[in-house]
Amino acid sequence: MEKVYLDNAATTCIREEVIASMCEALEGCYGNPSSTHSFGRSAKTGIEKARKTIAARLGARPGEIIFTSGGTEADNMILRCAVRDLGVRTLITTRIEHHAVLHTAQALAGESGIRLEYVPLDADGNPRLEALEKLLQADDSRKLVSLMHVNNEIGNLTDLQAVSAICRQHGALFHSDTVQSIGHFPWDVQQTPVDFATAAAHKFHGPKGVGFAYIRKDTGLGPLILGGSQERGYRAGTEAYHNILGLETALEAAYVNLEREREHIAGLKKYFIDKLRESIPGVAFNGLSADPERSTYTLVNVRLPLSEEQGQLLLFHLDLKGIACSKGSACQSGSTGASHVLAEILPEEEMAKPSLRFSFSHYNGREELDYTVGVLKEFVESQVGKAV
Repeated sequence: MEKVYLDNAATTCIREEVIASMCEALEGCYGNPSSTHSFGRSAKTGIEKARKTIAARLGARPGEIIFTSGGTEADNMILRCAVRDLGVRTLITTRIEHHAVLHTAQALAGESGIRLEYVPLDADGNPRLEALEKLLQADDSRKLVSLMHVNNEIGNLTDLQAVSAICRQHGALFHSDTVQSIGHFPWDVQQTPVDFATAAAHKFHGPKGVGFAYIRKDTGLGPLILGGSQERGYRAGTEAYHNILGLETALEAAYVNLEREREHIAGLKKYFIDKLRESIPGVAFNGLSADPERSTYTLVNVRLPLSEEQGQLLLFHLDLKGIACSKGSACQSGSTGASHVLAEILPEEEMAKPSLRFSFSHYNGREELDYTVGVLKEFVESQVGKAV
């Protein structure tokens, strides 16, 4: 049976050089970074080097990079601590954010009594910027805007430059969940000013369990996790040196190879879309995922001309054929509910059709896509005329 991995938006395989750097760290640098002896100092030096490397890639100061367990912790830290420490009384987001943001915002509204506002979306799933501006003008309360750069299900790109300018104009703080973005797009926080951003190493061929928060200097944000004074007082707990080193190596490799790998992956996405359109009449694409200018080059969300019941059978069939993709966010695994993202942008009759997210990496090739399209085509044709 062929094995085809097309779920890179959920997680990616680890680069060989990342594994090598982590093994070296595990074998040769096991000191506690907070210890003052040579073993600890060696680990501390490696962590600070990684912090400087990452900061340089983002146009940030080293002190603005705080290592976390991943994007979810970083999002929680920023939103919760902004309400607690920065006087935020209105949180503005959309209904199609990752649940790390959406559920945290909803919890904060219940716990802290803040006002939670949702920016309306256009038909393609983009936030309406004129509506955002009206929400920012509504009153004088301290506001935090949280809009992701790359939607993890439909791939839409938010115009962060425009959002940042609107937030600056109205004195609002701006957080962006950039988990699907950092490592895949060039980043410079001086060129696109954000107050807060987040990243997870496993989205760009690094290890799971490590990421970082970008926290602009002098925001006044305090720690979410209390204990020791690690991470410059922002995040208590002994740092996982080997994971941080893996994060650094993965991010460096991602940016060193960015243009070459991006060209390859973008080519795969276009090829896949073209083959689907040729092979399956009635296939459609959700959001802007088929638009090369307004969506990420790393994923496409496909809607097939099948019933909901046939769609459930399709997922099982793809798995039997060795093809890995997803119904939506990996964080929804095990949930029988529909995608909260698609529910916001699709009419009810289209929501009844199965949608799948296929996401690509530089390790994929066209022969894998040919195989995948062939399996999809064969399945759809086998269902024609059956009861729906």
